[in-house]
Amino acid sequence: MEIPTPRGSLSGDLMLPRGANAVVAFAHGSGSSRFSPRNRAVADILVGRGLGTLLVDLLTEEEGERDEITAELRFDIPLIGTRMVSVVDRLTSDTRTRHMPIGLFGASTGAAAALIAAAARPETVRAVVSRGGRPDLAAETLPRVRAATLLLVGGADPEVLRLNRQALKRMRAPVRELVVIEGATHLFEEPGALERVAALASAWFVDHLS
Repeated sequence: MEIPTPRGSLSGDLMLPRGANAVVAFAHGSGSSRFSPRNRAVADILVGRGLGTLLVDLLTEEEGERDEITAELRFDIPLIGTRMVSVVDRLTSDTRTRHMPIGLFGASTGAAAALIAAAARPETVRAVVSRGGRPDLAAETLPRVRAATLLLVGGADPEVLRLNRQALKRMRAPVRELVVIEGATHLFEEPGALERVAALASAWFVDHLS
């Protein structure tokens, strides 16, 4: 799937299993891409639960090449937040997905982009899951998020856990929850940690996108 933006097109990989009635778009963290093995592992679990997934690069190809050298765009939260809004709008206009409720999965800085998009499209985005996210980077928009929001944080990631607890207090979404994955660090590389994330995320999306 190509997602048009004023500065060029974004590339995305759309997977729609037979009978899918909802779709989850992924916002990757700083320095990552739609080929992130961790997010693809989570996406595979969602597809197995009958959910569509869209893994998308939030930078154009040219921007991505420049960012590999300068790292100047990966932390441009307003930019990637705007790009995530474009992703949501593309899903609502595509004939394959326009009838589907939309969820967003954000990792690290991508969680801020997902929350910005959820706040900008409250009638469209129904659920958000953040994995080791930085919702504090979207602090001004947090009170406007209405989507059911699940914050997943590693218990061995104390600074991010502190920031997520603060962000949760700023949120006004009717359904919001923070779950600590005990023993997990920021990248959830410990045995079983990512599987726990995938199980919790898939259950959240199934519950709130059905």
